[in-house]
Amino acid sequence: MDLQNLLLGNLDKASLVGARISMLMVFAPFFGSTAIPMPVKAGLTVAVTAVLMPVFHAFPAVPDFASWVRIVLGEAVVGLVIGLVMNFAFEGIEMAGEIAGFQLGYSLESSIDPTTQAASSVFSVLYQTLSLLFFLQLGMHRWMLLSLARSYAYLPVGAARLSKAGVMHLMHASGAIFSIGIELAAPILIATMLTDLSLGLINKAAPQFPVVFTSISIKILVGTTLVILSLGFWPGLLGGYFESALATTARLLRAW
Repeated sequence: MDLQNLLLGNLDKASLVGARISMLMVFAPFFGSTAIPMPVKAGLTVAVTAVLMPVFHAFPAVPDFASWVRIVLGEAVVGLVIGLVMNFAFEGIEMAGEIAGFQLGYSLESSIDPTTQAASSVFSVLYQTLSLLFFLQLGMHRWMLLSLARSYAYLPVGAARLSKAGVMHLMHASGAIFSIGIELAAPILIATMLTDLSLGLINKAAPQFPVVFTSISIKILVGTTLVILSLGFWPGLLGGYFESALATTARLLRAW
């Protein structure tokens, strides 16, 4: 009987800790990818829960089932926020790819994004794939797990409360999608604008020049060359985006 109570008590605590972790595994970049089988995600959730559980010595009292549901939902929201804020950076990168693809004429050809299973431009898929590779190369998946573990220090199990300030902070954090998208696509926007301006001047000076037939090819050549040359700056640039997302997550959870 004592063993049964011990197992039930540990299972109850594991469910409270695992709720935050499981939502991270569903919504966070890389961990939430559809390429990772669900049994692998479930096993990783159990493993991380087993590692973190011995660290906590104080758990909230759960007098009834309604209190347990409330705490589990609160923990799930915390895991959702951690994964969602990091996803804002990836959405901004995808937006930059969409802008670049549209400017260079790649939007005429669509492909399937493996992360969202939706039709996207070639450049959008390229940007998403490169950002995921840099994400893993920089070890941000480990830093995200570390951020999850640290979140229990300033937001213990059962302490999560949905507040208006927290929701407003999350809405404000979503603005990173547009700032990252415009900043990352800025070189392509400037290059294509200058190319269009140059071709317009050439057309005025030499009307016989076939601008209509050559403009797309020239812009594709200029834009693709620019992207290749700028790849060396991507690790530092994307690393800054990812670190900013982790810092934003910490501020959000402290204000929750």
